[in-house]
Amino acid sequence: RLVEDWAFTSPGWSGPWRKAYMDPETEAKSKLTAMHDLHLYSSAWARAVMNPTLVEALTQLLGPNIELHHTTLHIKPPQTGHPFPMHQDNPFYGHRDGRYIDTLVHLDDTCHENGEIRFLSGSHKMGHLDHILKTEDGPCTPHLPTDEYHLEDTVPVSAKAGDVVLFCIDTIHGSYINQTKKPRRLVRMGYRDPDNRQEYGQSFGRPGLVVSGYRERCEGDELLPGNA
Repeated sequence: RLVEDWAFTSPGWSGPWRKAYMDPETEAKSKLTAMHDLHLYSSAWARAVMNPTLVEALTQLLGPNIELHHTTLHIKPPQTGHPFPMHQDNPFYGHRDGRYIDTLVHLDDTCHENGEIRFLSGSHKMGHLDHILKTEDGPCTPHLPTDEYHLEDTVPVSAKAGDVVLFCIDTIHGSYINQTKKPRRLVRMGYRDPDNRQEYGQSFGRPGLVVSGYRERCEGDELLPGNA
């Protein structure tokens, strides 16, 4: 129901990477269906972001204080479902440091044929990298140079429906096109240490839900909007 009522379908990410990842015919047909902040539209997802088992795992990676930053649904439609170029997530919602974990909740089984997530081993240690943000034609979706970073060098992480995959905001990742006759659906939920402040991008300036611990007050912090 969320998809029918609120999701949007578009050609997907822009940039020169498209010609490197797809032939002209596929590139013209490729689509991506997406929706942001499912937890603000559905009580089921509002509960999911606070799943005790997930939150406990996050505290082992980030410490006792955990803040939800966002949720995003990505659907690769059948046969020409959008591939993703090699990239880090930080350029989309930039934070000061790497104390940020993305979690991928799989709604379908994934494999090479439908474009499972793939990671560049050890890349989380590289920190924030510069991405291609514009071309001669104007701004484009952030991605890493296709002549330097290749999907062929990544480790595939296939998953079953219900599996959750966690990775650092600095981990380089991407995926191939969905070549199957069924959609490939997953939901990304982003979590951070509340002290890791955002500098730009998606959901910038918006407080998130504290799912574990406490939001410490630092010098210069103001009350959250609505408390004046």
